[in-house]
Amino acid sequence: MSVPPLRPDGVWRRAFRVHEANRDTVFKLLVVTALMFGFGYAMVPMYRHICAALGINVLSLGEQKVPGAVGATQRNTQVDLSRTVTIEFDANARGPWDFKPEVRSVRVHPGELTTVVYEFRNRQDRPMAAQAIPSYAPKQATSHFTKLECFCFAEHMLKPGESKRWPVTFIIDPRLPKDVSTITLSYTFFEVGGRVPAVPGGSV
Repeated sequence: MSVPPLRPDGVWRRAFRVHEANRDTVFKLLVVTALMFGFGYAMVPMYRHICAALGINVLSLGEQKVPGAVGATQRNTQVDLSRTVTIEFDANARGPWDFKPEVRSVRVHPGELTTVVYEFRNRQDRPMAAQAIPSYAPKQATSHFTKLECFCFAEHMLKPGESKRWPVTFIIDPRLPKDVSTITLSYTFFEVGGRVPAVPGGSV
């Protein structure tokens, strides 16, 4: 059975519906594009506002006035200005390398963002793969010491005689017990593939 040809008015109605559907699709795509553009434009100020509210109002370490310098801190409403905690830094160099903090201690307010720097030099005449193990004392301070950036997060390859300066950026939780006034952050640096040394007193 043959299909009867469409009448002219039926063809026009069909073409009109297709045109309407295409126009709706184009309109939706334009709206989605505009929303995506607006969201992308707002991302940077939103990120800055969120970071400022949390006391982390830098996009990267390199944006600080003195990268890796002690006292590069940012304050927010969560900083406990009524308390000061002494943070001591220790380094265990158990091998043919030099490893030490640039400063031995800093005094910070809980909730304050702080950056310190550790120095390392491979004194060997061969490359080495190495990593650091952190520990804390007293033990109850462990859960209140938050590192945002740390060389201990990854393994490092160092060339013969190569020197490095690594930042450690951290915040002390304002909920730190009141009886804790001093925290020691200690790192033990070891060569990957060798015998891992025992972690010094404290908790990882």
